[in-house]
Amino acid sequence: MRKIDRYVMSTVGGAMFLVMVVVLSLDVIFAFIAELEDARNDYQTLEALLYVLLTLPRRIYDYLPLGAFMGCLVGLGTLASSSELTVIRAAGVSLKRIVWSAMKPALVVVVLGVLIGEFVAPQAERMAQSQKAVAQGAGQNVASASGVWHREGDTFMHLNAVQPNGVLHGVSLFEFDSDRWLVTASFAERGIYLGDHWLLENVTTTQLSDTETSQESHRSLRWESGLSPDVLSVLIVKPEDLAISGLYTYASYLGEQGLNAANYWLAFWKKVLMPLGTAVMVLVAISFIFGPLRSVTMGFRVFTGLIVGLLFKYMQDLLGPMSVVFGFNPIIAILLPIAINAVVGVILMRRAG
Repeated sequence: MRKIDRYVMSTVGGAMFLVMVVVLSLDVIFAFIAELEDARNDYQTLEALLYVLLTLPRRIYDYLPLGAFMGCLVGLGTLASSSELTVIRAAGVSLKRIVWSAMKPALVVVVLGVLIGEFVAPQAERMAQSQKAVAQGAGQNVASASGVWHREGDTFMHLNAVQPNGVLHGVSLFEFDSDRWLVTASFAERGIYLGDHWLLENVTTTQLSDTETSQESHRSLRWESGLSPDVLSVLIVKPEDLAISGLYTYASYLGEQGLNAANYWLAFWKKVLMPLGTAVMVLVAISFIFGPLRSVTMGFRVFTGLIVGLLFKYMQDLLGPMSVVFGFNPIIAILLPIAINAVVGVILMRRAG
């Protein structure tokens, strides 16, 4: 029996690995081509290649659920097409044991996804984004298209690039009065964190009033802000690419500032529930093989798998923004597609049993 278990596990695990290699290869190629369109200043071919390589952990994390689902569908589908599943069941192996053997590689994928998403992908993504922005001349552009916006009290700020070592490039500060009139606009080429404050370098400050406008230049200027490098390192990465701990910290910080943190709480619950979602998708794949897709061709299985995977993703992508707009709990937006797939998987498995 153990040989059968290992055979099912190796077949399913190998199919998952193959699916991930194919999907990632295509994604990396298209991403590199897209990055070449952004080439300017010091950001050229080698820098674009480095950027794509640094974002590879994030891409792996994004595709792991799809790889687990499609890999299980292809792996078990191969066994079903060659009638090996029929022979295994005729040999007295229960359906539950086959399901558990197919689930084990998926559990490895889930653990791998959690580790990559928590410890590898966020750091690599920060490094990729900051190096790209600096290479494109972040310190010379005022509020460039890249970078991040943030608000602290009556001050709105735009940071072109945030390096992991606590160095900012291209800092734009816009201060408003109580009537929401712009009173001060400042731009600094660089900012360095000194423990309890920031030191801005090569600062140009413009004072605006009803009667006149004046401009001052400073080699360096002290900037008091509640932002720390830890918080800023969260800012430069999209919510869905952050670690769970980083999402919780920054969402709590936004709440303390009286700002909307719905997008970050949505990404937080999506990451927390990712292992459960992956397990449910694998269960659906297994139920398809023992149910409606038992005797169809491999091409039709792959097509069906893509449709189901896309429906699952689109449901979450649709319900997620709806939770932000209409104000209902983001947990519902993430759990509802998982629950629907779980019900479908259980029903099909009971019929197969």
